[in-house]
Amino acid sequence: MLRNCLTALALSFAIATPAAAAPATPPAAKDQGDRYMGDTHKTRSDVLGVNGMAATSQPLATQIALDILKAGGSAADAAIAANAALGLMEPTGNGIGGDLFAIVWDPKSERLHGLNASGRAPYGQTLEQLRAASARAGDENDIPDWGWRSVTVPGTVSGWGMLHETFGKLPMAQLLAPTIAYAEDGFPVSELIAWYWRRSMTNFANLTEQGIVEEGENWRQLFLREGKGPDEGTIFRNPDLGRTLRIIAAEGTDSFYKGTLADAMAAYFERIGAPHRKEDFERHTSDWVEPVSVNYRGFDVWELPPNGQGIAALQILNLLEGYDLAAMGRDSDEFWHIFVEAKKLAFADRAKYYADPAFTETPVEWLLSDAYADERRKLIGAAAAPSVEAGRLPGDVEAADTIYLTVADKDGMMVSLIQSNYRGMGSGLVADDGAGNTLGFMFQDRGAQFSLDAAHPNAYAPGKRPFHTIIPAFMTKDGKPLMSFGLMGGAMQPQGHAQIVVNMVDFGMGPQSAGDAARFHHVQDDEPTGNARMTDGGLIEIESGVPLHVVRALETRGHRVEYTTGPFGGYQGIWKDPDTGVYFGASEMRKDGQAAGY
Repeated sequence: MLRNCLTALALSFAIATPAAAAPATPPAAKDQGDRYMGDTHKTRSDVLGVNGMAATSQPLATQIALDILKAGGSAADAAIAANAALGLMEPTGNGIGGDLFAIVWDPKSERLHGLNASGRAPYGQTLEQLRAASARAGDENDIPDWGWRSVTVPGTVSGWGMLHETFGKLPMAQLLAPTIAYAEDGFPVSELIAWYWRRSMTNFANLTEQGIVEEGENWRQLFLREGKGPDEGTIFRNPDLGRTLRIIAAEGTDSFYKGTLADAMAAYFERIGAPHRKEDFERHTSDWVEPVSVNYRGFDVWELPPNGQGIAALQILNLLEGYDLAAMGRDSDEFWHIFVEAKKLAFADRAKYYADPAFTETPVEWLLSDAYADERRKLIGAAAAPSVEAGRLPGDVEAADTIYLTVADKDGMMVSLIQSNYRGMGSGLVADDGAGNTLGFMFQDRGAQFSLDAAHPNAYAPGKRPFHTIIPAFMTKDGKPLMSFGLMGGAMQPQGHAQIVVNMVDFGMGPQSAGDAARFHHVQDDEPTGNARMTDGGLIEIESGVPLHVVRALETRGHRVEYTTGPFGGYQGIWKDPDTGVYFGASEMRKDGQAAGY
């Protein structure tokens, strides 16, 4: 029914992997059963509900969100509660040491609100000082991905505060209570999270031994049990995080930035030789921002403006709108080729122009204009482009591990929220209270996404926000909310958002089917840090659902293609039927998650 609805609507207005030396190897056959109806690739039916819906990457967090909704909380309340739970249960991807972005549909004002809760670089460190510190760590032109040089002030807790102040109904203490209970009593670690957790522990051991992570006792104390990360089904407790959340619950979110928690974090950084001070936490602010959109075949697709990369998804869609993708079909090499080439063009602009708007003006309006898309589309030919230059704008002279969740409530509020510690579980640094206890969370390493080139728009500067990969998304039509969705995973996110939209609009898929369909992940582009350039066309990583004949045809066009698993992100989505108001929830089959409603 939903597929037919989408088709009718469409018709009414429709970490880089090394390149393989040999041609792509076809995947082995899957031992997978068959569905009785619907798309054959679909792993489960969409979850339906009327009074509320939640979709997260961990089933226990989804249940917490539903409990908050049933207790009278808003979708924003439930999103905060679920995010807190994920910080405990999926520390491999997020936590209160990271940043947060959100898009909220407010049924009262009947408009979207954007939230940028990303943190800034320390004010007491200059670009020259960071270059010198990076040189001591091995490379004066590249910020290490781990250790204090990569740490920016965490924005998540202040993001919770702003969401709660504007859209919350229940007390913050009630929202954090379920996570505090799980932290103290324990929770069972799920399959994929356990795998990432163990992998990160091995990585941090090596990084600490090399001195890249400056202090290792705290992360070992917090995340290891009997010398290793937890296995699937292990009951894991984190009473240290419980204590931290109790302080936030009792004293408010400002306590993280101005109270005893800020004192402890500042003392820790000073002890390990980092430049972060309490002033950096006290000066932190999150911001309400205006979402930006493009119209794709009658649907308005919304993202947040830079310092994030969301507009890359919109640039891709603008380029794709010039082609009849439905006529090409998903099993044609022409479809995949056009999509990848559009992605390359958008990412060339991403590498050159996206940065903190408080320090440099990103020409968002021009980048999203039809005229610019028409001009750039002419660069897409029949063969793979080995390299792509950023577009020249008017007056131009030649010269970012994550979780995504979404919640909807009975009043029609819908929250699209993404939160992250960034690469590899975070920086490896865990603060303590000076009395033998950790604070229960790891700091993000988002600062590694700064450029150390003073001439680059994304160059490091004191108090500046780095280029950010995490992006929430939303879809509306005729001013009415249709879908809250996101797809986490570094540079996968813009190309993943565009793939979800195309699957639904061009191919009539429902929310779950759109997420289950095979994806591509194009890598080895120009990077916003300025440290990498694409010279050989990059690499297309694909899933086993892409037919081998498509792969062979893409190779004939000059693409390098590799079947692989893992880098295709994590998707959640909630679609609101425009006629009945029924919510359709979808959860990523590639993760441990769950969609549930009532």
